[in-house]
Amino acid sequence: MPKQKTDDLLNLVKSLTRAEKRHFRLFVRRNQASDDILFLKLFDFLDKHKSYDEELILKKIPDIKKRQLSNLKAHLYKQLLVSLRLLNANHNEDIQLREMVDYARVLYDKGLYRQSLDMLDKAKERAYQARLFTLAMEIVDFEKLIEGQYITRSIAGRADALTQESMRLSTMLEKTNQFSNLSLQLYGLYLKVGYVRNEKDYFFVREFFQANLPKGDYLELDFFGQLYFCQAHVWYYHMTQEFALCYRYAQKWVDLFSLEPSPIAMYPAFYLKGVHNLLNSLFNTLQYQKFDSVLSQLVRFKEVYDLGQSKNIEGLYHLYFYIHAIKKHFMQGTFSEGLRLVPGLMEDIEEDRYNWDNHRLMVFYYRIACLYFGSGDNDTAIDYLNLIINQKNPDYRADIQCFSRILNLIAHYELGNAQLVEYQVKSVYRFLSKMEELHAVQQEIFRFIRRVPRIMENDLKEEFVNLRNRLLKHEQDPYERRPFLYLDIISWLEAKIEGRTVQEVVQDKFKQNYPQLAGPK
Repeated sequence: MPKQKTDDLLNLVKSLTRAEKRHFRLFVRRNQASDDILFLKLFDFLDKHKSYDEELILKKIPDIKKRQLSNLKAHLYKQLLVSLRLLNANHNEDIQLREMVDYARVLYDKGLYRQSLDMLDKAKERAYQARLFTLAMEIVDFEKLIEGQYITRSIAGRADALTQESMRLSTMLEKTNQFSNLSLQLYGLYLKVGYVRNEKDYFFVREFFQANLPKGDYLELDFFGQLYFCQAHVWYYHMTQEFALCYRYAQKWVDLFSLEPSPIAMYPAFYLKGVHNLLNSLFNTLQYQKFDSVLSQLVRFKEVYDLGQSKNIEGLYHLYFYIHAIKKHFMQGTFSEGLRLVPGLMEDIEEDRYNWDNHRLMVFYYRIACLYFGSGDNDTAIDYLNLIINQKNPDYRADIQCFSRILNLIAHYELGNAQLVEYQVKSVYRFLSKMEELHAVQQEIFRFIRRVPRIMENDLKEEFVNLRNRLLKHEQDPYERRPFLYLDIISWLEAKIEGRTVQEVVQDKFKQNYPQLAGPK
């Protein structure tokens, strides 16, 4: 068995819950006549040991011969999946429907065509109710196969009805796939470049979006067609920084889940993603009260959905919770309080509890660094920024990579590391130039930091004021305001001017913007 397959087996075993392990052992003993089941012994060994040691396996389980180990591992992997499928069938409508189609195939192979059609009819009705139209299309194709080959004494006009149904589903799925493809392509583009950086980027994204946007009426789309329609528009307006329109389509996305029967239980991942994007748009439009209300809606999700049903959904829930719980502290200016989230988050990351990808980890490291920077702990902020800066040539989120280096410069400046700052300014300048990220805001910051060693202490406050005034001119520029989405540089400058902490400045701004709130919750 190749090393990758062995690693996959180990990861699968380590991902099992106690209930899943118990079910697997019962499943094996129920389906195996012999008491001497080698692959179960191999499972018990892998379950007890953290790493794979072939020599130790052969020593501890002498019944296993080296030549049969590869096949034994492959068989164990397959049996684990069969056991998990059985255990999770009750929580997944699509698994149950595929099982019904499998039963229909068995009846068909036995020559029991009427019974097979009855089973398919029941499965198709459930597929429509669950909005699983791809499965419905598969069922219709199977019905056409049976009706086209055998005299089943079906009702008159059955052939025409199936033909029309097939054409209707095909058209519906084609539209859904077009919006799904557009959404995925926009997401891939966002991971690569982040927000549009200049007019050239904007026109490229706009032309790409308009050229690939399918024609048709939104109201004529099925549930998934409408969902992907909203998703594509959310990504487009997010990238172009048109956050009010982004909010409109994110809200439309979440509203789809108020339909009856409620799709939340069937498609919890899509619901969570919609709430996540709605929170992003509310954060970017600085609508704190709506943000707080939707965040509470996200927290309540675990009260209406059993997270133990799916590791994937549990991971998504915790991913989005941490993202927006941290953002709430950014809005309030309660950075020190937000640090309480870090131990639990880092435990999830270090134990790889939810298999989050490197892109997610990079964003978390940056946000944690911002929490520490806002609370005044520049040393720890630098530690987290280095986790991003020291990555070798990642090909995603160039925006996060760039602003991590800018924040790193400012943190070192705060610590008084003058020589290190002077060296890093040149290094960061070269990096941003290479990434085409050198814009007016960055240039202003570089010029200031480069001049700091030559500025008299008595003149430093005035220089901070001048820098703030120059940056404020860029804050409303659609292509120069990007740095303000990643780093509240204005609040940092005001803190330097007023001799206060960043935390105090942001908290005061929050109270001024929301006087009706007695204080941070």
